[in-house]
Amino acid sequence: MFSENRNTILAIVLSLIVLLGWQYFVAQPQLERQQAELQAQQAAEQAQAELNGDPTKPTPNAVPGQASAPTSSAAAIGLTREQAIASSERVKIETPKLSGSINLTGARLDDLRLKDYHETVDKSSPTIVLLSPKGGPTPYYADYGWVADPGSDVVLPEADTLWTVEDNDQLTPSTPVTLSYDNGSGLIFKRTYSLDENYMFTIEQSVQNNTDTAVNLYPYGLIARNGQPETAGFYILHEGLLGVFGEEGLREIDYSDLEEENQIRPAEVDQGWLGITDKYWATTLIPTPGETFQPSFSYSSVSKNFQADFLGQGVSVPAGGEDGTSSYLFAGAKQKHLLDAYEDSIGVAKFNLLIDWGWFYFLTKPMFFAIDWLFHLVGNFGVAILLVTVGVKLVFFPLANKSYVSMSKMKLVQPQMTEIRERYSDDRAKQ
Repeated sequence: MFSENRNTILAIVLSLIVLLGWQYFVAQPQLERQQAELQAQQAAEQAQAELNGDPTKPTPNAVPGQASAPTSSAAAIGLTREQAIASSERVKIETPKLSGSINLTGARLDDLRLKDYHETVDKSSPTIVLLSPKGGPTPYYADYGWVADPGSDVVLPEADTLWTVEDNDQLTPSTPVTLSYDNGSGLIFKRTYSLDENYMFTIEQSVQNNTDTAVNLYPYGLIARNGQPETAGFYILHEGLLGVFGEEGLREIDYSDLEEENQIRPAEVDQGWLGITDKYWATTLIPTPGETFQPSFSYSSVSKNFQADFLGQGVSVPAGGEDGTSSYLFAGAKQKHLLDAYEDSIGVAKFNLLIDWGWFYFLTKPMFFAIDWLFHLVGNFGVAILLVTVGVKLVFFPLANKSYVSMSKMKLVQPQMTEIRERYSDDRAKQ
């Protein structure tokens, strides 16, 4: 038996050596060559784009005869994150869970830190950065706005529009912030950010029409991330773009898949959400449940931007009147109890699927509930894991005990079996 175990271990070790050798000497050089070719192609595309026009100007997705959410084009331009933040006027965000700011240029949410989480186990290490502004090393932000019908001459706020603070100069759970922009042609745009004590933003957009003609506009929301972040690379854990869309349910899109397809447009739905997820954190757009929206995922080979966006139902703002819409944005840690609470309070369909439970969810979810319950009982994750391990051992003890008994019996007869093999070494039938 021990000889067989030794052979099995040897076979596993040799297999690992072969796999690692193949990865290092064959697969890795091929991957590096492909990446070099891709970079050369992207550089050529960037050069051509610069010859044809301004590559940093947002342009609408090409859908003939249909309004679409703009395509963001953020790229790093050499500033540090701190320099990029300091280069624009801002409204501060301060809550028990979050800190950061809203950029008055574009009214973008592009500066957010998670106060309860640190880069290392050392509590004095920097807190986790979730969102970062354009111009810095890793732009990642959420943006909202309006688009008009194709061919319309309505003057809309753009990415470089400077908004004005109307009331509070700091966003807290008790003080929402309202920003406004007057287009000089009779339209006044307002955007109000509200935030609870955790990670859920409410974004209300309205338009005051002081002209003598009704205006048709479509609200949009987008999350843009420049470049592919470093991921865990664990094949059963999804990191990338994802969403839940009505009856279609959960859809997960890898960064590499979106790079190949450039754009993915699920069907219009009136229930769901979409965004970008990391291992522990996520940024998610949540249109108001019950209102139809067009979801979309896109990638730009020029700006290297990954984007998740939605286009909402059209709003007709009457002459001399005002109208608007609202939606939600989740930006924070993927805590199971919070996702469940938002699913109930807001009506976000299947929001707990923001957590990837893996292929064996029927095992991982009960294990999580057990560990989480024990953690809240004893106050220590290590002790909770040990208690769950002991519990699993007890559950499977009857099966394990049968195995131990069988092994014990085999050990007892092992000397007789050895003696028989030696006595009848030349007679296999008697053995």
